[in-house]
Amino acid sequence: MIYVPTGYAAGEVMFGVETAKGGSPWGAGTLAAADGSRQPSEEELAAVKVQAKVFGEVAKKLAA
Repeated sequence: MIYVPTGYAAGEVMFGVETAKGGSPWGAGTLAAADGSRQPSEEELAAVKVQAKVFGEVAKKLAA
C-alpha cells in the first residue's frame, strides 16, 4: 500500500481562513464535534476530491 499526500494541490481550498476546516498538505481531513453533530463542509469535501484525483493519477502510473 502506498500513501499519496495531497501536497499543495488543494491549496485554494485548504488555506482560506473564513471557516474552520480540517486537512493539511498530508491529506484531506475534517473537524468533527464529539457528538457527531458537525458534518464535513463543502470545502473539506472539495479537498477530498482533489486528493482522490491526485491518488488516481499515481495509481494510473503504477498500473501502466
